[in-house]
Amino acid sequence: MSQIQLALSLKQPWATLLAKGRKTIEIRRWPTLKRGQILIHAARVSDPRPEAWVLIPKEWLVVAEQTGGIIGSGELTDCVVYRTRDSFADDQEKHLNNPGWFETPAMYGFVFTNLETVPFRRYPGWMRFFEVTPDALTPKRRRKAGQ
Repeated sequence: MSQIQLALSLKQPWATLLAKGRKTIEIRRWPTLKRGQILIHAARVSDPRPEAWVLIPKEWLVVAEQTGGIIGSGELTDCVVYRTRDSFADDQEKHLNNPGWFETPAMYGFVFTNLETVPFRRYPGWMRFFEVTPDALTPKRRRKAGQ
């Protein structure tokens, strides 16, 4: 029997960049002690800023246009703290955020490894960690006509 999994919601295209491993640190204004396998959820609302979408290669657009569901998975291995704009800028290649987005007193980076995309499964999300029931991840069987 499968157990409940945790998920974290990100706006697109950030969810795709994380699931594809181009982004390996997710920035938040709050720390976490959570570790382990985390599902990556694409929020229903996407980030409209062009500077985010320019990071998506054309071949990833199909995934990046999916919203309101689970699109990936990764292992959360650490939470790093950024107390200065310089330390935030030092990891820009990992989190892909403009150094000007840094806010005091601190920001936190959720470090992910073993990132992968998974088949899209519609699921309501939440901007903090939230639980996903095992049955939500099981592909639904389609009924044949006449059944």
